[in-house]
Amino acid sequence: MKKTLKIFFLLFACAQYAKAAHIKGGELYYRYIGPGSSPETSVYTVTLKLYIDCAANSPGQLDPDISLTVFDNLNNSVYLNKTAFLDNEKFLRFDPSSNPCIGNPPLDVCYRVRTFSTTITVKNTTAGYTIAYQRCCRIIDIRNLNAPSNSSGATYTATIPGTSKLADAYKNSSPNYVTNDAAAICKGSSFTFSFAVDEPDGTDSIVYALCNGYVGASQSVPDPIIASTPPYQSLSYSNGYSGSSPLGLSVSINPKTGLVTGVAPNNLGQYVITACASEFRQGVLINIHRKDIHIAVSNCIPLKALLKPDYSFCDDLLVYFRNEQTNPLGSEYTWNFGDGTGDQKTKDGLGRISHQYADTGTYTVKLKVILAGQCIDSTTTRARVYPGFFPGFKSAGSCLYTPFAFTDTTKSRYGRASNWHWDFGEPGSDDTANTKSPTWLYSSLGLKRVQLIVESDKGCIDTVSSEIEVRDIPLMSLAFRDTLICSVDSVQLSLTGNGVISWSPSTNLTGATLPNPIVYPKTTTTYKVTLNENGCVNTDSVKVRVVDFVTLNAGADSTICLTDSAQLNPITDGLRFTWSPSSSLSNPLIKQPFAYPGSQTTYTVTASIGKCKASDEVTIRTIPYPFADAGVDTTVCYRDTATLKGIILGSRFSWSPVNTLAQPNNLVTAAFPTQPTVYRLTAYDTLGCPKPGFDEVLVNVRDKVNTFAGNDTAIVIGQPLQLRGQGAELFEWTPPLGLSNRNIGDPVAYLSQDIVYILKAYTAEGCYALDTVSVTVFKTNPDIFVPNAFAPEGKNRILKPITPGISRLDYFRVFNRWGQLMFNTQEPGKGWDGTIAGRVQDTGTYVWMVSGTDYTGKKVSKKGTATLIR
Repeated sequence: MKKTLKIFFLLFACAQYAKAAHIKGGELYYRYIGPGSSPETSVYTVTLKLYIDCAANSPGQLDPDISLTVFDNLNNSVYLNKTAFLDNEKFLRFDPSSNPCIGNPPLDVCYRVRTFSTTITVKNTTAGYTIAYQRCCRIIDIRNLNAPSNSSGATYTATIPGTSKLADAYKNSSPNYVTNDAAAICKGSSFTFSFAVDEPDGTDSIVYALCNGYVGASQSVPDPIIASTPPYQSLSYSNGYSGSSPLGLSVSINPKTGLVTGVAPNNLGQYVITACASEFRQGVLINIHRKDIHIAVSNCIPLKALLKPDYSFCDDLLVYFRNEQTNPLGSEYTWNFGDGTGDQKTKDGLGRISHQYADTGTYTVKLKVILAGQCIDSTTTRARVYPGFFPGFKSAGSCLYTPFAFTDTTKSRYGRASNWHWDFGEPGSDDTANTKSPTWLYSSLGLKRVQLIVESDKGCIDTVSSEIEVRDIPLMSLAFRDTLICSVDSVQLSLTGNGVISWSPSTNLTGATLPNPIVYPKTTTTYKVTLNENGCVNTDSVKVRVVDFVTLNAGADSTICLTDSAQLNPITDGLRFTWSPSSSLSNPLIKQPFAYPGSQTTYTVTASIGKCKASDEVTIRTIPYPFADAGVDTTVCYRDTATLKGIILGSRFSWSPVNTLAQPNNLVTAAFPTQPTVYRLTAYDTLGCPKPGFDEVLVNVRDKVNTFAGNDTAIVIGQPLQLRGQGAELFEWTPPLGLSNRNIGDPVAYLSQDIVYILKAYTAEGCYALDTVSVTVFKTNPDIFVPNAFAPEGKNRILKPITPGISRLDYFRVFNRWGQLMFNTQEPGKGWDGTIAGRVQDTGTYVWMVSGTDYTGKKVSKKGTATLIR
């Protein structure tokens, strides 16, 4: 029980903390009233303007009064504690009509501004005073604070300067921020937000900056009577944000005007911003006044003509522009490309447009954006159109601590390359250069990504990169390291690499310093090569094996099945080959071709090593596949059998699958599949072909015929009866008495007496099934009859209407003696079984009501009683 209570109180406390997450900003300021009761004291009016969430409505969020703590700056001791009372409250919301140039305006920008004030009297001192108010907690999910943001309380302060600043510094009224805080700030878009202050003394100057907000109070003590001692801890900003960059690096404040400008973040949500207004008097800083506000970055769209300051088009005279910001729907863009072709307009959502310049040049491009005839913005930019810019470079070098030379190979149809910036891809070093053809010494091994940013004097700029490898030995590549020649031949060696080359031994070799010397050894010899690139050395070798003749064995004769292939596999040290006859070979010039003989064939192969040659033969015999004939495809009825008649030329056979075969060991057997089945007959022989022959037969099975002649019915004499048979494509009714057509599914019957029709529904293959329908003919007018009694456990088990001549049953209803509905149907042939919701009803009298429409369209309605007998 104690554990349960503990969990309850913990959950209750967490709920209260969540409810207390309501603060969205604040500002504490004061006014100097004059001397107190003695000349050594001064009187001030202190005001707290607290911004809270408009949804705040609990007593823990709407304080009727607050506690202000005054600290002596000399030693940070508590000088006095004062209660300030609520004297004003208003809701501050963004009005979409105030800025029609914003598409999809935000609807959630709202502050509940509560103002508390009081009067304090303090002694004039040299150090002055700090007034502080603390409260927990800020709203949840503040995007530029580390989570959880609602655990961060807030501290708002004001400083009364002492006489150490200036003799009359204490006669000061702090600035207070005067602007409307309910502004629309749209994600990823340019915006302005003012932190301008009112300076009541009229002589002090103000310098603005973005600064850190303060943490204050806690979830355990959300509303302290006495604030904690200064100095105060900064808010914990999340990665990428800080007090001086609360919306990222692209947002800043004007130090003279307090106007915040820049591009808002792309992440939607609430951000906390703190502004510091530094107050200078006679050039001396006497006070820093703070305000923080939580602003919403919304998914709205401001109207803005926004272009890059400079465009270079280096690929084509056909250029493409777009507005660099998404504007509200319906915006119209007017472009002028500065080449005398006049204005072009587009209503594309992004302002996208293409333009074909007639010639190269530098043009001033103008863009004007209009929305609804009243919102207008415009801008200009420069477009330099000089197509035909192809950046590139090449490099030479391969070794550590030896120079790599880089050469710009950029080509430009107009102008020339004029600026270069190289990055040689070596981390941890100043590996850059700004010349056309630099050199670089690498101090580490491995792959290096070299990047060149090159710009032409026409403004074309592009980046090209390439990967090079720095090795401890120079790069060297041999065409081969092992080869075979005949003793009467020679061979040319091949080396790729940069540097001084030396081959050894020099005997039977021409050009020991060439990359491609010719050698003609009489015995097997290994030639070594050395490559020296600026003192960086690499070595390798080539083995030249020498033989006096070619060894060759074409392989053993073999037998294959006719139409199969066989791969020829000679044993030889030959290097080049010629096979004949070539017509049945996949490739007569390779060592191991595939042979496709149509009959027994002898193949001759000639193998050569240079001028040395040898020949041999191999014979491939062909044996036909065993013959199998499974018969012709057939179709059978559902649950019927088919006779399979197989024929083979071979020594044995097998059928598969066997589970639906009567005698799978006989060539002639009965098959009884329940679904379409392919049967395979496989034949084997002992004539030399190791593979079986096979054939397949499909036994298709028609779906089961489900014949339905219709429900038994009753008609009156002279009434035409529409029969509706189902089940197959073909039909036959017997007897044909009274039928308009006995061989269709839906004939009309004209009857004067009772009859039972038999319907045969059958397929073209003769598959069929039978069903009957009984027709009772009443020699009366159309009517509805209901029995006066029924016994669910007897012969008459259900109470149902008999409807001769009735073409549609409108309803049949049964009620008990209290008027409760027991049964209701519109379906002919259905009736009440004496139960309701599965419960058996008692013996007694029940009321029935019935209505129908006869085949002439006349209504027939009746009611009566029936006795339930058990």
